[in-house]
Amino acid sequence: MSDRTGAGESGWFAAADTDGSDGDAEAIAAGTTDEPENWPRLAVETGFAETTAAYYDRLHRGTVEATRAAVEDRERADDRQLIHAVRAMDDCRRTANELAERLSEWAGTIDRDPGSGVSYARSVANGETEVDDATVVSLAGRVVDLAEEADRLEATIREQAPTVAPNLSSMAGPVLTARLLSLAGGLESLAKKPSGTLQVLGAEDALFAHLRGHAPSPKHGVIYTHEAVGATRPEDRGSAARALAGKLTIAARVDHYSGELRPELADELADRIRTIRARADDDERADGSETDDGQRRSADE
Repeated sequence: MSDRTGAGESGWFAAADTDGSDGDAEAIAAGTTDEPENWPRLAVETGFAETTAAYYDRLHRGTVEATRAAVEDRERADDRQLIHAVRAMDDCRRTANELAERLSEWAGTIDRDPGSGVSYARSVANGETEVDDATVVSLAGRVVDLAEEADRLEATIREQAPTVAPNLSSMAGPVLTARLLSLAGGLESLAKKPSGTLQVLGAEDALFAHLRGHAPSPKHGVIYTHEAVGATRPEDRGSAARALAGKLTIAARVDHYSGELRPELADELADRIRTIRARADDDERADGSETDDGQRRSADE
């Protein structure tokens, strides 16, 4: 927070504007020092502040403004925009589904053949059912609006995620990438997490239950939605989840520190998943061999 030049004759305030405001915040944010000094005394001696108390008042205002500016810059960052988009998408989808369920129950008192879900809400909103109650039709319209807004947000995520995190998006897909960033709190935070933590992101409740001794350790969190894990047989999902988490951790670090797309990461993951799934074929062959041996022994007897 300080800038030491010469024999202790200047501090962070040496680069600040005489009238304070934004100049103080910029000086505080950009300043550095190798060793601490008696900055309040130096500020008074150089005429920056009339008294030590005045120095601290100005320091307080400057640090608050510097913090506010840093937070605003962070929130405007591309990964934060992606996080807001995926959270908004999930909110829209959840609310649309809840209201669609309510609509189905309500419309069931009017329509002799009520449906369910957003598709039924769309039919009600379009006048394709027996429902003629204006309030119910209006509610159906709101359900459709929310569902369509969720679709628009997903399209935004699919467009922006490859720019924000190219390697993660290539390996995990844009939506799962956005969910991981949301759960971790941003790309930098995700890049700093070990693969074991990334593996169980989204399974915090199960993890805490395990730590309390009430449940087994979770094998995976939100990455279960990835084809590499979800499409692998249950016995091998733990191995698949560890392999996926390891590669996604590397991808997050490459995205954060360089942003360079490295296709070989996805190829390495695909090779590892093929190896894991090959176990199923080996087990089937082993089981078949044991069955054949048993049949031959029975025939000999």
